[in-house]
Amino acid sequence: MIICKVLGSVWATRKEESLNGIKLMIVQRMDVSNNTKTETFVAADFVGAGIGDRVLVATGSSARNACGQADAPIDATIVGIIDELETGADD
Repeated sequence: MIICKVLGSVWATRKEESLNGIKLMIVQRMDVSNNTKTETFVAADFVGAGIGDRVLVATGSSARNACGQADAPIDATIVGIIDELETGADD
């Protein structure tokens, strides 16, 4: 899993039929060790994340398994909304 921040929503009137009814969100990968942000990509959302939320994202076949959509063209799924992050102190 990777940690991301939700930046926005995606609306697509025309899409693969298996994606109908699935909420799509724009997420940006975060490196919490130095609070930097990297790539952005689209993730399917089955947990009700909102813009600005920090989320856990599963990718690859795990993403399809997590949402129960084994045949859908999904390669990233939001699987959790982060309440709090704690990292080790610098020595």
